[in-house]
Amino acid sequence: MKSVCFYFEVHQPHRLKWFWPDSRSEGFGRYFDDDVNREIFRRVSEKCYLPANRTILELMDESDGKLKLSMSVTGTLLNQCERWGEDVLESFRDLADTGCMEFIDETYYHSLASLFESGDEFMDQVSEHRRAMSDLLGVVPEVFRNTELLYNNSIAALASEMGYKAILMEGIERVLEGRSPNHVYSARDSNIAVLLRNYKLSDDIGYRFSSRWWEEYPLTADKWASWLSRSAGETANIFMDYETFGEHQWADTGIFAFLRALPGEVTDRGVDFLTPSETVSRYAPAGDIDVGDFSTISWADIERDTSAWLGNDMQRRCFEEAKLLGPYVKATGDWELISIWKYLLTSDHYYYMSTKWLGDGDVHSYFSIHSSPYDAGVNFMAVMMDFKEKVFRKLKENRRNG
Repeated sequence: MKSVCFYFEVHQPHRLKWFWPDSRSEGFGRYFDDDVNREIFRRVSEKCYLPANRTILELMDESDGKLKLSMSVTGTLLNQCERWGEDVLESFRDLADTGCMEFIDETYYHSLASLFESGDEFMDQVSEHRRAMSDLLGVVPEVFRNTELLYNNSIAALASEMGYKAILMEGIERVLEGRSPNHVYSARDSNIAVLLRNYKLSDDIGYRFSSRWWEEYPLTADKWASWLSRSAGETANIFMDYETFGEHQWADTGIFAFLRALPGEVTDRGVDFLTPSETVSRYAPAGDIDVGDFSTISWADIERDTSAWLGNDMQRRCFEEAKLLGPYVKATGDWELISIWKYLLTSDHYYYMSTKWLGDGDVHSYFSIHSSPYDAGVNFMAVMMDFKEKVFRKLKENRRNG
């Protein structure tokens, strides 16, 4: 193994209120629960974002530029930072100032807009995220990752059209067809490089780190680095939720000690840390990746497809309601209504409605305010029906006024 490319997804959604038709509030606060969202944001910030950012900042300073990582911070989280966490936002700015953390673009709302028939809304949301990254963090991303690594040829083509040099993807066997994820690839029919997640090495940290049933427990930095160094190929792409550090894996599991020890163990074995941009600049593509529009993949669940969000009739009905309402919302010209609609496209709302069980079911319920996926679906539809009434009332007022 010549190099390793780390990427972290940093995200929190605006969760919905338990909605009742006699709600007295209006606008954004009618549908989204600021109290719950603020509490979760501050909790995760204290457990994960602030200590992880501080640890990585110290490690980058100690490494003299050798430790290079990447992350994407969703627009929904940036919005929460502006409202409730200037200290958190400043810690991300500190990482940007090092020049060793590459920030990556995605859809501002961490949404399912890439699954629309038209790419217009998707590209609008990506452009909005790009502006936010420039305005708030002073960076202009060159690499793209879609919500939850949702990927197909058309999504790659849109990212290429918007000028990105690379896109991230799950390294799933049915796409690789016997090839290794540890190479740079190119997208079929697009001028964009593809970096594929090594999901085994990634999940060893992200999911199995504190699992006492695992035969490799406890996982130490030297053990993981030895696995990495023995891997065939040019680049191991390690992608995971940033909340792994301190939230999914609590501090008392030793996850921060693991993080602190990891860079030294990796570089001692002759493996370089590279950002995604550096990775695709160093290595030529080893082949192309072909994922048809009806075979969209993601990094979610065992299936690694769209079923985490659209796997049952309840999810599909809610998504169709939101999608079909879009042109009417935009026709109102009302900025607040348009903003609410975009936040209703955030993938988490549909994720909470999943009826998968066992391990995947546990993941789907994490951070959800709902007691069951059915409650999540009923609540979302109640919000949608009320919101739809607001939209058509506004259209009627516009026609009456002229």
